[in-house]
Amino acid sequence: MNVKGRIEPLDLEDSELLSELWLLQHQAYRLEAERIGFHEIPPLLETRDMLRRCGERFYGYLGEEGELIGAVAVEADQEEGIVTVSRMMVRPDHFRLGIAGRLLEYVFATYPDAVRYTVSTGKNNEPAVALYRKHGFSPVSSQSIAPGVELLEFHRGGSQPG
Repeated sequence: MNVKGRIEPLDLEDSELLSELWLLQHQAYRLEAERIGFHEIPPLLETRDMLRRCGERFYGYLGEEGELIGAVAVEADQEEGIVTVSRMMVRPDHFRLGIAGRLLEYVFATYPDAVRYTVSTGKNNEPAVALYRKHGFSPVSSQSIAPGVELLEFHRGGSQPG
């Protein structure tokens, strides 16, 4: 099934959109929390106001009716040329339809001068690990964040030599 939609920057000052994003974040990260066995994932602890003020840049995948189906957030360090994918979320009823991959490709196209892209996910979050590997990321480090919970950091080279 191909989900038609468009990707565009999200304005977190729009309170209706902010609420939609907050709900999407909770739906997606609750499932990740179950998958990795860790329920204190930072996005699950945020209020709407904390989300609005987080300082990350959000891009949303909007369906044909304008509904928010997925979103990605990035933090770009212009001086270092590093773009960090800080959040990736897709509505559970739209998993495995290529939306997260399209959001990653949008990030690559939006930040073409990056020297490196980084992302982290739980080692036991197999769908996310597979997604990042499929899009050229390689694991570079891991750290234990709780008993039995390991966070993997992935890097992907950018277009500039580094």
